[in-house]
Amino acid sequence: MAIVVTAATGHLGRLVIDELLQRVPASDVVAVARNAEKAADLAARGVDVRIADYNDPAAIAKAFGAGDTVLLISGIEPNRLAQHQSVIDTAKEAGVARIAYTSVLGGPEADFDLAADHIATEQAILDSGLPYTLLRNGWYNENYTDQLAVQLEHGVVGSAGDGRIGSAARRDFAAAAAVVLTGEGHEKKAYELNGDTAWTLTEYAAELSKQSGKDVAYNNLPAEAHVQVLSGAGFPEPLAQIFVGVDNAIERGLLAGRGSDLTRLIGRPTTPIADSIAAALQS
Repeated sequence: MAIVVTAATGHLGRLVIDELLQRVPASDVVAVARNAEKAADLAARGVDVRIADYNDPAAIAKAFGAGDTVLLISGIEPNRLAQHQSVIDTAKEAGVARIAYTSVLGGPEADFDLAADHIATEQAILDSGLPYTLLRNGWYNENYTDQLAVQLEHGVVGSAGDGRIGSAARRDFAAAAAVVLTGEGHEKKAYELNGDTAWTLTEYAAELSKQSGKDVAYNNLPAEAHVQVLSGAGFPEPLAQIFVGVDNAIERGLLAGRGSDLTRLIGRPTTPIADSIAAALQS
């Protein structure tokens, strides 16, 4: 019986495995990855690397075993709902003990387009009859701090108004996943995971200005103009519409936070956005 992490070489997957290795022996951990070369460092740490793709059910089946605990990290491709369903079906056939899924804050109450596949995946897990844990992740600090170079040059652009964002560092969410994967009492639970302190994009721009010494402003645009800006930057219009839909959800308070599940699971405060800004500037 192993702890199986899918999408193991992605940003979140790597952090989850790092957190797991602080809690259990490497021999207990299986990393599912599409590329052996990208997973070589995980294999060097003693992790069992199994090569599989969400689009290849036969390969996924070889990655799962009876009694395993599986973390399904949500995909990013347009057909991800079909991919998730395939993984869920394969996990059930393999007789895994439990499946955990990285969903979206609010679950069924998240009414924006980006959340639709997450909601459908949650339902597919419930329909499967598998023991489950739903990790309803809020926004990552890195969703913003990874764009620091552009923000310092052009300012912070969005359409979220004064909506608050209850974000936390990606590692905070990874730590919560590791706690759930290695602990007991998490079956049939849905955890609403968000940062301790929510902030607005105006406050974010002010903090970035303070730390960088540059004058960074938040330019709050009408939704239509925001779509045009993103499209002009090279995003396909359907994807631009999804991103603007997220900002609309932020403006309506849907990503501000829903309690203290994240802090309770990891046993410490979540990482403030100011700390992530500082780390990004240093790097």
